[in-house]
Amino acid sequence: MPALRHTLCQAIVVAFTALLVAHSALADEAAIRKNFAEQMPDFPKIDEISKSPIPGVYELRVGAEIFYSDEQGNYLIDGQLIETRTRSNLTEARLNKINAIDFAALPLKDALVWKVGSGARKMAVFADPNCGYCKRFERDLQRVKDVTVYTFLIPILGGDSPEKSRNIWCSKDSTAAWRNWMLDGVAPARTQGECDAGAIERNTALARKHRVNGTPAIVFEDGKRVPGAMSTEQIEKQLVASRGAK
Repeated sequence: MPALRHTLCQAIVVAFTALLVAHSALADEAAIRKNFAEQMPDFPKIDEISKSPIPGVYELRVGAEIFYSDEQGNYLIDGQLIETRTRSNLTEARLNKINAIDFAALPLKDALVWKVGSGARKMAVFADPNCGYCKRFERDLQRVKDVTVYTFLIPILGGDSPEKSRNIWCSKDSTAAWRNWMLDGVAPARTQGECDAGAIERNTALARKHRVNGTPAIVFEDGKRVPGAMSTEQIEKQLVASRGAK
């Protein structure tokens, strides 16, 4: 009986301690939200608050961005959190996790597709036909071997981007029309007659869902997402890393 009583007492202490910790965390979160609302009313909506590896410091997730604060919300830290022992960038790792996109769940039927060699390695790109960085990225992609590229047209730059996107998508060979325009500057022919361009609207909604606000935005098979253009060497390195991480 004494042993059983001792075990029960230990369980009660553990449960009570966990309850206190949870209560303290909730109180800290409430204090942070309250003080930010009062002292920084223009600060964006905080989506999530969680403890960081540093005692007394909390992580604030704002959309696809990460900030840090003390437990009262009196200080705001905008920067990278580095673990000195391993030299790991914890902020970058957290952002990679937050911004990851499930490649297997992408609606590939709504993408333009081309491949080189075996096409065994896969990647997806959100791109606007009037995006200069997208054109540079497309040229660098031509030197990558054994890859299949899925391009989701998202006309977000305004101007005639929506019209160009529609003309490309509705071309008899949409992939050829895309590459002719991006690589050689040959404008797609104007669409004649009816064409179902609903994929472009769905792509735009998909980009909005994943907070894709600029082009190109690149997604690899392991879900890693990279904003902005990459060189051929960077693409190759990430393709290898992503295949190994699957």
